[in-house]
Amino acid sequence: MTRTRLLAVLAGIAFLATPVLAMAQQKADLGKREYDSNCAVCHGVTGKGDGPYAGILDTRIPDLTVLSKRNGGVFPFARVYETIDGTNVLKAHGTRDMPIWGFDYKVRAAEYYQDHPYDPEAYVRGRILALAEYLSRLQTK
Repeated sequence: MTRTRLLAVLAGIAFLATPVLAMAQQKADLGKREYDSNCAVCHGVTGKGDGPYAGILDTRIPDLTVLSKRNGGVFPFARVYETIDGTNVLKAHGTRDMPIWGFDYKVRAAEYYQDHPYDPEAYVRGRILALAEYLSRLQTK
């Protein structure tokens, strides 16, 4: 095969693979997938607190797009992580309305990996980190 033909074939493969790679990248957004399946029902698709459950719940659902703005322009990653995980609970603040996703993720992992060895802490940490990273991308400028 001549060099010209080889380059043409490689260019054709790259051209055809671009949409496939773009789709794979979209599907690999674990943080968005976590948000859509666990958070959007309350916080809304855009994170503004206007999800379908917003009118049903008695408490005001926070706007997740202004977390950085309310924290001096810095995304409060540790506080967000601990809120999702369930470790950021103060008894003085009363009961916790938001689900404790850290516990929920451990239950899911136990069901999924029941016949295989796994590290439940790493599984939970990975999912929460992906979700917190996605929330950092939702922040208003």
